Amino acid sequence: MYYIDPHVHMVSRVTDDYERMARMNCVAVSEPAFWAGFDRGSVDGFRDYFEHLTGFEPKRASWSGIQHYTWLCINAKEAENVELAREVISIIPEYLNRPGVLGIGEIGLNKNTMNESTIFREHLDLAAKTNELVLIHTPHLQDKYKGTRMIVDMLTERNDIPPERVCIDHVEEHTVRLAKDGGFWCGMTLYPTTKCTPARAADIIERYGDERIMVNSAGDWGPSNPLAVPDFIQEMRRRGHSEEKISKVVYENPLEFFRQCSRFEFTPPE
Repeated sequence: MYYIDPHVHMVSRVTDDYERMARMNCVAVSEPAFWAGFDRGSVDGFRDYFEHLTGFEPKRASWSGIQHYTWLCINAKEAENVELAREVISIIPEYLNRPGVLGIGEIGLNKNTMNESTIFREHLDLAAKTNELVLIHTPHLQDKYKGTRMIVDMLTERNDIPPERVCIDHVEEHTVRLAKDGGFWCGMTLYPTTKCTPARAADIIERYGDERIMVNSAGDWGPSNPLAVPDFIQEMRRRGHSEEKISKVVYENPLEFFRQCSRFEFTPPE
């Protein structure tokens, strides 16, 4: 079965991981901008990062026959530095029209602070002004419900970003309804030890349905598995779900969301 990983940080993965993903029928990935493992000290560091995401990383993915897309932002971890964050937001428009850029992300909250909320709103202002899709990071563990509630409130207080153009990522059992009831897309991240396991993600699909929901591996600096989506496919098959239903979650839904971006160009597998 062909699949798309809609949220995977390939800059933190080795080239062999692209090859392994391709062998499991991954045909495309989208890579949100995120933390570098340290707080960057200047806007020039982000310029270099955006050049990598929009230039080299698509080329590296193509060596394994995978189509690569990306999102641009300053992540919530570094949003505490409001001055730097505003400098980064000011350069994002220079990169938005590059091939493969899907929109603004992953923006959101980390510790649910006032500075994070300020920069989240300013990213939303840019997304509204440039008519971009939005990919949102929700906080980890004990901060998740409160942060997701704050994010949904900040989104619904404005009327210039339609909910169907927003994906709220890293949802779990206690936050998925917040996103779905608001008309937003949802992403479930399949981590070995935190967020969702393939079994928990399958439980959520069984309870809340397969509309406006996707699964991803994240594949970042910590313990993570770039083949987590195939693990989810196997879990759904084990439970007796149809190939059509599984394909909707791992292939058709990402395409439906991404196709709202006017720059999105995708070559279906033969």
